[in-house]
Amino acid sequence: MESVRREKVAALLKSQAGRKVLAKGWVRTKRGNKNVAFTALNDGSTIHNIQIVCEMSRFTDEMMRPVTTGACIGVTGTLVESQGSGQNVEILADEITVYGTADTSYPLQKKGHSLEFLREIAHLRPRTNTFGAVLRIRHAMAFAIHKFFNDKGFYYLHTPLITASDAEGAGAMFQVTCLDLQNPPKKEDGTIDYSKDFFARHTNLTVSGQLEGETGALALGEIYTFGPTFRAENSNTPRHLAEFWMVEPEMAFYEIEDNMDLAEEFIKYLVKYALDNCMDDLQFLNDMFDKELITRLQSVISTEFARISYTEGVKILENSGRKFEFPVYWGADLQSEHERYLVEEHFKKPVIMTDYPKDIKAFYMKVNPDNKTVRGMDVLFPKIGEIIGGSQREENYEKLQNRIKELGMNADSLWWYMDTRKFGSAPHSGFGLGFERLLLFVTGMSNIRDVIPFPRTPKSAEF
Repeated sequence: MESVRREKVAALLKSQAGRKVLAKGWVRTKRGNKNVAFTALNDGSTIHNIQIVCEMSRFTDEMMRPVTTGACIGVTGTLVESQGSGQNVEILADEITVYGTADTSYPLQKKGHSLEFLREIAHLRPRTNTFGAVLRIRHAMAFAIHKFFNDKGFYYLHTPLITASDAEGAGAMFQVTCLDLQNPPKKEDGTIDYSKDFFARHTNLTVSGQLEGETGALALGEIYTFGPTFRAENSNTPRHLAEFWMVEPEMAFYEIEDNMDLAEEFIKYLVKYALDNCMDDLQFLNDMFDKELITRLQSVISTEFARISYTEGVKILENSGRKFEFPVYWGADLQSEHERYLVEEHFKKPVIMTDYPKDIKAFYMKVNPDNKTVRGMDVLFPKIGEIIGGSQREENYEKLQNRIKELGMNADSLWWYMDTRKFGSAPHSGFGLGFERLLLFVTGMSNIRDVIPFPRTPKSAEF
């Protein structure tokens, strides 16, 4: 069987009939009669299956019995023009090798399955059409992120996952420790003595690579991080994960306007890349889950994003006559219902909102001359709300020090960050894109647990 080289299903479906081929993959369905059996084979390279035609004059019942839904097989045969509709070519089988059988307890039988059920079998759900499509798109978006930044001369910086600093000041962090939890070492005052721990200090999983990223930008000019981040928030919503991926560019000499321009260019590039390279998968998701998906994606790349201040946004919301679940007033942290109203109903396109009240934003954002607002910017998207959050960073040592004091933060653990403002500080900006939020938008899925292979949420780390 191995004398013919294996080809992927994606390549076979595009190739010319009339030659010997070898395909390997997993059986999706099998049907037939006493004369002929039709098997749909998929190897993950495309949403489409290739049809295997087995003439029963060549195969015994015993040979075909293990070829069931979920089984892994190899098929050698002739690639022929398809007699039926739905595909141009199919394989007329000469020989079948069964690599792995699947009995009737295989949970992905031909009937449709709910997304909730599939979350319970996250180890098998990549074999469904839906998750095959989502995971191929996830790969394409990750590749496109690296390509975008590489082509613009940015450097990919690996920032630590274990850190002693809280970039957001949010406090919702996962602790990392090697201490004996039953009997931790104590100081004289009864508190835990972290000097005896592995890192000799209290450490956590990172909530953001931004602070370390800034140190890279103030040396290399333009950098980006792309890696997992962790939030120990007890948020059981369709938009929150405890472990998710973040893309965080940081750029020296960028003012807030440059930052907004880059964010808009970046997100349009990614959406265009998906449309150019993932159309089969997008078409499937469009047909199955969200009939407006492709139209929405196309509209994003062809429209200029609206740009408004937070103050303008609040006025629009107050004058909308809409009764929101969360009240709107100047100083409120806008919720996704507010953001979506502005995007989907008022402007009918993505919105970049700037100049937020400093009291609801992080310590590192550059304060405006009014001393009430900061040079923050959020990109708001249809169906999602905030997809990017960023700002011009405060480059002035004294102002940053005062802000840290104002917020009662631990300045000692940020000594190295403050040094960047002491030695050759420069205006700089950056933003963070939640990768899974992007994927929600690009795939049309409605729950963030369905765009990551193994979701981590409160009370759930099964796989």
